[in-house]
Amino acid sequence: ENSLQKTTTCSSVNPPGVFVSPYALNLSSFTKLIKRLQQRHPGFSREEIADAVQEVRKMNKGVLSGLAISSIEVKASAIL
Repeated sequence: ENSLQKTTTCSSVNPPGVFVSPYALNLSSFTKLIKRLQQRHPGFSREEIADAVQEVRKMNKGVLSGLAISSIEVKASAIL
C-alpha cells in the first residue's frame, strides 16, 4: 500500500515586520496582488505596497476576505 504523507510547510514572502493573516488572503492571491500593484506603481517599494494592503485590511474591519482582489488593488492604489 502506497500512501502519501501530507506535510505542512510555512514560507513567508512578506517583508519583515508585515503579517498577513492566513485567513485574510491566501498566499498566492497575496503574491499576485503585490505583483499587480508593483507593476501599477513601480515607484513604490514592496514594503510600501504591503503597508498599503495592510491599511486596506484595517479599513475593512481587520480582514481582506470578502473583498475582490481588484477591489483591494483599487483601494491600495488610492492609499499609495
